Amino acid sequence: MGSPSRGAPITREAIRSAPKALLHDHLDGGLRVDTVLDLADAVGWTPNLPTTEREDLQAWFTAGAASADLLKYLATFEHTLAVMQSTENIRRVAREATEDLAADGVIYAEIRFAPELHGLPLEEVVDAVAAGVREGEAVSGGAIEVNLILCAMRTEQRSFEVARLVDAMRAREPKVVAFDLAGAETGWPPSLHADALAFARERHLNITIHASEPPDLELISDALSHGAHRIGHGVRLDRDISRDDDGQLVLGPLARYVLDRGIHLEMAPTCNTQIGAVASVAEHPLVPFLRAGFNVGVNTDNRLMSDVSPSGEMWALHTECGIDWIEIGRLVENAIASSFAPLETRRRLLSEVVRPAYANLAEA
Repeated sequence: MGSPSRGAPITREAIRSAPKALLHDHLDGGLRVDTVLDLADAVGWTPNLPTTEREDLQAWFTAGAASADLLKYLATFEHTLAVMQSTENIRRVAREATEDLAADGVIYAEIRFAPELHGLPLEEVVDAVAAGVREGEAVSGGAIEVNLILCAMRTEQRSFEVARLVDAMRAREPKVVAFDLAGAETGWPPSLHADALAFARERHLNITIHASEPPDLELISDALSHGAHRIGHGVRLDRDISRDDDGQLVLGPLARYVLDRGIHLEMAPTCNTQIGAVASVAEHPLVPFLRAGFNVGVNTDNRLMSDVSPSGEMWALHTECGIDWIEIGRLVENAIASSFAPLETRRRLLSEVVRPAYANLAEA
């Protein structure tokens, strides 16, 4: 842990201005509240909303996220998905998400979504998201680069189809960079989608899998055994770590494997706290993992539901856990280095943007 007196003052605005990377952000969980209201009116969904008052609607989404129940949390997506059933609306949401992340200082992001949830041919959904992202990148003056991760819902039967879509899209849409399994975890282990994951491995697709957001440690092991290169959340890995009488960490076999192999954990402190995976941000394992040498990053998961931003997450870790500029820089470096961007992009962002910026902040 660095000294709080070193470097430039750490303020929320300073963190917002610093370059950041985001690897775990759901498109259908990142709408602006005003956009939900606007599109609901346009598609006739307004009577189904719990409220039409902006502040009350944000509070309703956040209350659902903070229910300490993953299934109740996921139920809030009924309203965002309802207004994302056309290519025009999907494109708008993708454009605004890109603009919002760029405005928060994010220089690289991987936005994920499940094409099967939008009531359209899968390729049309992907094309709409990619078009919206490019519009957002242009509006932001090239300040951000965004790639896409396609999710298959683990409670459905279309994972093989989605894995094949990722493979097919690579030939014509370079923004599609990976395959993910998302959705309810309890009772739906990655092994249920072994065929899709085997195809993904055979076709050398990048794989990230939601695992151990709250349920159990075994999901992480199952995800890794099926080829995951990164783990979505991975909070329960702390159950494979203890301390001896001298206070030194004792790693179990899974934790040791994750550490030694440099498996990246896409952690989202506020969301993980809201759904009850941990009691508070201060008790989240992210910072202890970072200080023990694990490859961890900071993510928002669902910006609308959790009412968070990338800079807000970093600020919470500073105020609650005491991270300094050096550690913030390490978290950003971890994310860039573990991203599914081409090697040339990762090297450029690290050498030309991230490392110089955080060296200046740490030494100011």
